[in-house]
Amino acid sequence: MNRSPIKPKLKPRKCKHCKEPFMQERFGQSICTTDCAIKAALLAQKKKIEAAKSENRHEIREKLAKFKTRADWMREAQIAWNSYVRARDAGLPCCSCGSMPEQKFGGSVDCSHYRSRGSAPHLRFHLHNAASACVKCNRFLGGNIAALRIGLIRRIGIEKVLAIEQNNEPRKFDIEYLARIKKIFTKKAKRTAKRHFREAQMRRERELCGLGGVYPGLDQIEEYEHRDR
Repeated sequence: MNRSPIKPKLKPRKCKHCKEPFMQERFGQSICTTDCAIKAALLAQKKKIEAAKSENRHEIREKLAKFKTRADWMREAQIAWNSYVRARDAGLPCCSCGSMPEQKFGGSVDCSHYRSRGSAPHLRFHLHNAASACVKCNRFLGGNIAALRIGLIRRIGIEKVLAIEQNNEPRKFDIEYLARIKKIFTKKAKRTAKRHFREAQMRRERELCGLGGVYPGLDQIEEYEHRDR
Protein backbone atom coordinates (compact mmCIF):
# COMPACT_ATOMS: atom_id res chain seq x y z
CA MET A 1 0.00 0.00 0.00
CA ASN A 2 1.54 3.28 -1.15
CA ARG A 3 1.18 6.24 1.16
CA SER A 4 1.16 9.80 -0.10
CA PRO A 5 4.00 11.96 1.25
CA ILE A 6 3.08 14.13 4.23
CA LYS A 7 3.08 17.79 3.25
CA PRO A 8 4.18 20.30 5.88
CA LYS A 9 1.34 22.43 7.20
CA LEU A 10 1.75 26.05 6.22
CA LYS A 11 1.26 28.55 9.04
CA PRO A 12 0.89 32.32 9.10
CA ARG A 13 4.01 34.27 10.04
CA LYS A 14 5.41 37.80 10.06
CA CYS A 15 7.14 39.23 7.02
CA LYS A 16 10.90 39.54 7.55
CA HIS A 17 10.91 43.01 5.93
CA CYS A 18 7.65 44.82 6.72
CA LYS A 19 6.83 42.80 9.89
CA GLU A 20 3.20 42.39 8.75
CA PRO A 21 1.49 38.99 9.19
CA PHE A 22 0.87 36.92 6.04
CA MET A 23 -0.08 33.37 5.04
CA GLN A 24 2.74 31.32 3.56
CA GLU A 25 2.31 30.03 0.02
CA ARG A 26 5.29 27.69 0.29
CA PHE A 27 7.32 26.17 3.07
CA GLY A 28 10.14 28.44 4.30
CA GLN A 29 8.69 31.65 2.83
CA SER A 30 9.84 34.61 4.95
CA ILE A 31 8.73 37.62 2.84
CA CYS A 32 5.12 38.34 2.00
CA THR A 33 5.20 39.91 -1.49
CA THR A 34 7.54 40.54 -4.40
CA ASP A 35 7.73 44.24 -3.54
CA CYS A 36 8.93 43.41 -0.04
CA ALA A 37 11.46 40.97 -1.49
CA ILE A 38 12.89 43.68 -3.76
CA LYS A 39 13.03 46.20 -0.90
CA ALA A 40 14.69 43.65 1.38
CA ALA A 41 17.29 42.83 -1.27
CA LEU A 42 18.08 46.53 -1.81
CA LEU A 43 18.35 47.08 1.93
CA ALA A 44 20.70 44.11 2.33
CA GLN A 45 22.83 45.40 -0.55
CA LYS A 46 22.98 48.85 1.04
CA LYS A 47 24.05 47.39 4.39
CA LYS A 48 26.74 45.33 2.66
CA ILE A 49 28.10 48.43 0.90
CA GLU A 50 28.10 50.44 4.14
CA ALA A 51 29.90 47.62 5.95
CA ALA A 52 32.54 47.54 3.21
CA LYS A 53 32.99 51.31 3.43
CA SER A 54 33.31 51.12 7.21
CA GLU A 55 35.91 48.39 6.88
CA ASN A 56 37.80 50.46 4.32
CA ARG A 57 37.71 53.51 6.60
CA HIS A 58 39.06 51.40 9.45
CA GLU A 59 41.91 50.11 7.28
CA ILE A 60 42.71 53.63 6.05
CA ARG A 61 42.67 54.94 9.64
CA GLU A 62 45.08 52.22 10.71
CA LYS A 63 47.43 52.95 7.80
CA LEU A 64 47.40 56.69 8.49
CA ALA A 65 48.07 56.05 12.20
CA LYS A 66 51.38 54.41 11.26
CA PHE A 67 52.58 57.67 9.69
CA LYS A 68 51.65 59.87 12.66
CA THR A 69 54.47 61.34 14.68
CA ARG A 70 54.50 61.79 18.44
CA ALA A 71 53.71 65.47 17.91
CA ASP A 72 50.59 64.52 15.92
CA TRP A 73 49.40 62.20 18.70
CA MET A 74 50.15 64.86 21.31
CA ARG A 75 48.06 67.45 19.44
CA GLU A 76 45.10 65.10 18.97
CA ALA A 77 45.23 63.89 22.59
CA GLN A 78 45.31 67.49 23.83
CA ILE A 79 42.29 68.41 21.68
CA ALA A 80 40.29 65.46 23.10
CA TRP A 81 41.34 66.25 26.68
CA ASN A 82 40.50 69.96 26.32
CA SER A 83 37.09 69.04 24.90
CA TYR A 84 36.36 66.96 27.98
CA VAL A 85 37.33 69.80 30.35
CA ARG A 86 35.03 72.20 28.49
CA ALA A 87 32.20 69.64 28.59
CA ARG A 88 32.82 68.95 32.30
CA ASP A 89 32.59 72.67 33.17
CA ALA A 90 29.70 73.44 30.81
CA GLY A 91 27.24 75.87 32.37
CA LEU A 92 29.79 77.18 34.90
CA PRO A 93 31.13 80.74 34.79
CA CYS A 94 34.69 81.57 33.77
CA CYS A 95 37.01 80.24 36.47
CA SER A 96 39.11 83.42 36.27
CA CYS A 97 36.73 86.39 36.05
CA GLY A 98 33.45 84.71 37.01
CA SER A 99 31.50 85.92 33.99
CA MET A 100 29.23 83.69 31.92
CA PRO A 101 30.74 83.46 28.41
CA GLU A 102 28.38 84.50 25.62
CA GLN A 103 27.87 81.97 22.86
CA LYS A 104 29.31 83.21 19.59
CA PHE A 105 30.72 81.91 16.31
CA GLY A 106 34.18 80.42 16.77
CA GLY A 107 33.60 79.49 20.42
CA SER A 108 33.65 81.51 23.62
CA VAL A 109 35.09 79.01 26.14
CA ASP A 110 38.67 77.73 26.37
CA CYS A 111 40.38 75.10 28.46
CA SER A 112 42.73 77.19 30.60
CA HIS A 113 45.76 75.57 32.29
CA TYR A 114 46.83 76.97 35.68
CA ARG A 115 50.42 75.86 35.18
CA SER A 116 50.97 76.25 31.46
CA ARG A 117 51.89 73.40 29.16
CA GLY A 118 55.17 75.17 28.37
CA SER A 119 56.36 75.60 31.96
CA ALA A 120 54.87 72.33 33.28
CA PRO A 121 54.39 69.88 30.40
CA HIS A 122 54.07 66.98 32.86
CA LEU A 123 50.76 68.50 34.07
CA ARG A 124 49.17 69.04 30.68
CA PHE A 125 46.75 66.13 31.26
CA HIS A 126 46.14 66.73 35.00
CA LEU A 127 42.44 67.46 35.55
CA HIS A 128 43.10 69.62 38.63
CA ASN A 129 45.40 71.85 36.57
CA ALA A 130 42.73 73.09 34.14
CA ALA A 131 39.32 74.69 34.10
CA SER A 132 37.04 76.36 31.58
CA ALA A 133 37.68 80.06 31.09
CA CYS A 134 36.43 82.75 28.74
CA VAL A 135 38.42 83.61 25.62
CA LYS A 136 39.28 87.06 26.98
CA CYS A 137 41.00 85.73 30.11
CA ASN A 138 42.72 82.77 28.47
CA ARG A 139 43.93 84.38 25.24
CA PHE A 140 44.10 88.13 25.77
CA LEU A 141 45.07 88.25 29.47
CA GLY A 142 47.68 85.50 29.36
CA GLY A 143 45.44 83.08 31.23
CA ASN A 144 44.67 85.59 34.04
CA ILE A 145 46.63 83.25 36.32
CA ALA A 146 46.16 85.10 39.62
CA ALA A 147 42.37 85.13 39.23
CA LEU A 148 42.43 81.55 37.92
CA ARG A 149 44.20 80.42 41.11
CA ILE A 150 41.48 81.97 43.25
CA GLY A 151 38.79 80.33 41.09
CA LEU A 152 40.47 76.92 41.37
CA ILE A 153 40.71 77.24 45.16
CA ARG A 154 36.97 77.88 45.27
CA ARG A 155 36.23 74.88 43.04
CA ILE A 156 38.64 72.17 44.18
CA GLY A 157 40.14 73.50 47.44
CA ILE A 158 43.48 74.93 48.52
CA GLU A 159 45.02 71.48 49.18
CA LYS A 160 44.67 70.34 45.56
CA VAL A 161 45.92 73.67 44.23
CA LEU A 162 49.02 73.48 46.46
CA ALA A 163 49.57 69.90 45.27
CA ILE A 164 49.57 71.14 41.69
CA GLU A 165 52.02 73.94 42.53
CA GLN A 166 54.39 71.52 44.27
CA ASN A 167 54.21 68.80 41.60
CA ASN A 168 57.50 69.05 39.67
CA GLU A 169 58.05 65.39 38.88
CA PRO A 170 59.06 65.15 35.21
CA ARG A 171 57.08 62.86 32.98
CA LYS A 172 57.19 61.87 29.33
CA PHE A 173 54.21 60.62 27.34
CA ASP A 174 54.76 57.92 24.73
CA ILE A 175 52.58 57.36 21.67
CA GLU A 176 50.68 54.47 23.27
CA TYR A 177 49.73 56.63 26.26
CA LEU A 178 48.68 59.55 24.02
CA ALA A 179 46.50 57.25 21.91
CA ARG A 180 44.76 56.04 25.09
CA ILE A 181 44.24 59.64 26.26
CA LYS A 182 42.63 60.53 22.94
CA LYS A 183 40.35 57.48 22.95
CA ILE A 184 39.25 57.76 26.58
CA PHE A 185 38.61 61.50 26.71
CA THR A 186 36.86 61.59 23.35
CA LYS A 187 34.30 59.15 24.77
CA LYS A 188 34.11 60.97 28.10
CA ALA A 189 33.52 64.32 26.37
CA LYS A 190 30.66 62.89 24.31
CA ARG A 191 29.03 61.22 27.33
CA THR A 192 29.37 64.36 29.46
CA ALA A 193 27.89 66.56 26.72
CA LYS A 194 24.94 64.16 26.35
CA ARG A 195 24.37 64.16 30.11
CA HIS A 196 24.36 67.98 30.21
CA PHE A 197 21.90 68.02 27.31
CA ARG A 198 19.54 65.63 29.12
CA GLU A 199 19.79 67.66 32.33
CA ALA A 200 19.01 70.87 30.43
CA GLN A 201 15.96 69.20 28.87
CA MET A 202 14.72 68.12 32.30
CA ARG A 203 15.19 71.64 33.68
CA ARG A 204 13.18 73.09 30.81
CA GLU A 205 10.40 70.56 31.40
CA ARG A 206 10.32 71.43 35.10
CA GLU A 207 10.20 75.14 34.33
CA LEU A 208 7.27 74.54 32.03
CA CYS A 209 5.49 72.83 34.92
CA GLY A 210 5.85 76.08 36.87
CA LEU A 211 6.74 74.34 40.12
CA GLY A 212 10.41 75.19 40.43
CA GLY A 213 11.75 71.72 39.65
CA VAL A 214 8.91 69.51 40.96
CA TYR A 215 6.62 67.55 38.67
CA PRO A 216 2.94 68.17 39.54
CA GLY A 217 0.31 65.62 40.41
CA LEU A 218 -3.19 65.56 38.91
CA ASP A 219 -4.67 67.59 41.76
CA GLN A 220 -1.98 70.25 41.34
CA ILE A 221 -2.61 70.42 37.58
CA GLU A 222 -6.33 70.96 38.19
CA GLU A 223 -5.48 73.69 40.73
CA TYR A 224 -3.26 75.51 38.21
CA GLU A 225 -5.88 75.20 35.46
CA HIS A 226 -8.54 76.62 37.80
CA ARG A 227 -6.19 79.46 38.79
CA ASP A 228 -5.50 80.33 35.14
CA ARG A 229 -9.21 80.72 34.47
